[in-house]
Formats: sequence, C-alpha cells, structure tokens
Amino acid sequence: MTTLITGAAGFIGMHVAASLLDRGERVVGIDNFTPYYSLDLKRARVARLEALSGQSFSFLNVDFGDANALSHALSGATVDRIVHLGAQPGVRYSLDNPSAYIHSNISGHLNILELARHRAVAHLVYASSSSVYGMRTDTPFRVADRADTPISLYAATKRADELMSETYAHLFRIPQTGLRFFTVYGPWGRPDMAVWKFTEAVLRGHPIDVYNDGDMLRDFTFIDDIVNGVILALDRPPEDDGREKPGGFTTPHRLYNIGNNRPEQLTDLIQTIEAACNRKAEINLLPMQDGDVYQTFADIGDISRDLGFAPKTPMTAGIPAFVNWYADEWAKR
Repeated sequence: MTTLITGAAGFIGMHVAASLLDRGERVVGIDNFTPYYSLDLKRARVARLEALSGQSFSFLNVDFGDANALSHALSGATVDRIVHLGAQPGVRYSLDNPSAYIHSNISGHLNILELARHRAVAHLVYASSSSVYGMRTDTPFRVADRADTPISLYAATKRADELMSETYAHLFRIPQTGLRFFTVYGPWGRPDMAVWKFTEAVLRGHPIDVYNDGDMLRDFTFIDDIVNGVILALDRPPEDDGREKPGGFTTPHRLYNIGNNRPEQLTDLIQTIEAACNRKAEINLLPMQDGDVYQTFADIGDISRDLGFAPKTPMTAGIPAFVNWYADEWAKR
C-alpha cells in the first residue's frame, strides 16, 4: 500500500507520514517549500522522515498547485491512497496574499481531485478547518451546522474544497473524508501558531501579543491525537451505499470534526506555557484581529461513533511535551 501525502514537509504531514512508515507502509511525500515560515524547519522534518524510513519513503519537491508539474512528478509513482494535507495556511496572511490561497487551496485541491479521479485511488482524506464555521456563538460546532458564513479567505477556500470534493464524489464516486482540524499543536509544530510563538517569547524574555485582551477560546488538539484520527479515517473509507453521512452527503464522502472537544481560554494556555517554561510571560494586550474568531469547540460525536476517535492528551500534558521538544531540539539550532 502506497500513500501519497501532500504537505509532507508540514507539521501534520510529517507526523502522519511517520506513523504510516512506522507500521510498514510506503509513503510518497510531496511539498514545494513555500517560504510562509522557516524552510529550515520544513527541511528538518523531511530529513527526519528520510532518516526513519529507509527505502519506504520517497520525497518529491513539487507544487501541487501546478497541474502539469504534479502530473510529471508522479508519472512513475504508484498511488493507492492520498492524504491531502498541503495548503496555504493562516487566517491573517490571507489578508495580505490572497492569491496564494487560490493557487494552493483551490487550484491545488482541484489538481488532487483530478489525480484521485484518474488514478482511481481507494480513498482521499483531505484537510479542512474549523475556520469554516465562522464567527459562531452557539457551541459546540457540529458538522451538521451550516458553514456558509466564513470570515476569512482561508476559511472560504477550505469550505470550497469541501464542496468541490462533494462534486467529485457525486460525479466520479471517489471515496473521500474531509477533516475539520481544530488548533493542532505539538512537537515539530508551526512557528506561526500561538503555542510556538508564546513558548519562544517566554523562553527568550520577549513580550507576547495577546489578541482580544486574552478573551478567546480554542479547542487545542495535540498532534498525536490528530494523527490517530487521520489514520482511523484513512483506514475506513466511506461506503458508496446511498446512506446519508456526516456532512449531509449520500455520496461516498463525509466530513468530520477532529478536535480535543475541550475549548481552553487563551489565558489558561499562557499559564500552562509559563509553568512548563518556569518563567512568567510579558503580555501585550491587543484588540481582536480581522479574520479571527472568538471561539472554536469541536463536537466529535460523529467521528467518535463511526471510527472510535477519542483524544487522550490534555493541554497540561501536551504543552510540556512541546516546550521540552522546543528547548531540547529546536532552540539549539
């Protein structure tokens, strides 16, 4: 079994690849090293996979937003399943560089759908986002809720991906699972995310910017739990049985929330980081940023019922794991 993983130099992509390799599968990883954040970090992730895998992992530097380049790069590769995690991430950056989101998240997603169609893959699992829910006041967020009021271009592209996937599931019966991720963190994480930025600032004695005066709620989800959910989904593609699935589809396509099912105050996150670093944070309070949402809270009833997903890592365990990795491995580079 060979699984193609897009965004293999990314945070979640690296961990999913490592998990599949660990159980003896073959992985083809692709990434094009966009400079949205540290290229050294992305290259280090790929190097880690290469060191772990022997001959079971191959990596291709290719932009999946370029249909011709993607087709050429994979011309000789076997692809049985796809885990499509590559994307242009970030809510705030979408205000500055919207075209990057159309290229990677719209054109790129279409290219992956076409690849899945013409290769007749057994299952396409793709990354969506909790951002599709917009500025909701009713919680928890349920997959059955309407998701047609995004407040950032990033969120709009992710909702568009879900709708394009449904079209391809209808027309070509491609088994697909879309996963709406909720604030993923952990070792090898992203430097643009709060957990990394706050930890780095506290350890260096720098002030941290805290938006909405710290009054924000996030369903922080540890990477090990996320990987477990991705693998559970990958191993059980939806049936083409005409029955309604999470997301409201009767095609072989479903949507799941994948989160910790426990929103945490931003101030509690800061206190947990302070405890793990054994230092106090210097806080710079700021108003809410354009495109940000006040809260996220995943209802995970569907994925728990269907796949047995059960997050196990509280923030009090996950944050020290990240801080230890950062202090021991990354801060020394």
